[in-house]
Amino acid sequence: QVQLVESGGGLVQSGGSLTLSCQASGDMYNIDMMGWYRQAPGKQRERVATIAILGETRYADSVKGRFTVSRGTTGNTVLLQMTDVKSEDTAVYFCYALIRAYMQDAGTNYWGQGTQVTVSS
Repeated sequence: QVQLVESGGGLVQSGGSLTLSCQASGDMYNIDMMGWYRQAPGKQRERVATIAILGETRYADSVKGRFTVSRGTTGNTVLLQMTDVKSEDTAVYFCYALIRAYMQDAGTNYWGQGTQVTVSS
């Protein structure tokens, strides 16, 4: 069974920095994509940033130039470095991974339990 475990959330002042980390564990053939989504109160979950197996990254317009997504050296971790955070970044952040159980598998989406990020002014 695959699990995604996040860490690094918390309270940060506006303009400050915070790094989120997520580690995948369990039976996996390959992790094709990892990344982060977030959901603010009363809003739909939105993609923040993703990184594909070959390193291609995609960012939400609202975080471009401020957030950086990267994969760890072992390949089963993903980081989100958040800088110059704003009040609108306050949300629950969810780790995401598209994981194949075997070579021909189309892949399954997995989610972490979420970690709260609160930006204070």
